[in-house]
Amino acid sequence: MEIRIGIVNSPRELNFETTQPAAEIEKTVADALESGAKFVKLLDGDGKVYLVPAASLAYIELGSEKTRRVGFVA
Repeated sequence: MEIRIGIVNSPRELNFETTQPAAEIEKTVADALESGAKFVKLLDGDGKVYLVPAASLAYIELGSEKTRRVGFVA
């Protein structure tokens, strides 16, 4: 699933692919915001860790979890 994160006062957004389900990501972000944590910790498909300042989150866009088809449809 593709994740796009907008950061306040930054012209670029953070994009990466992850294998985590959308519900797990939503819970991680919600828990971090509710607890007052300084950072939201997310993992991508390759095992890289992204620490995003919770106070600087503008938006988080979660892509669909469907897999893409390869080939032609007749």
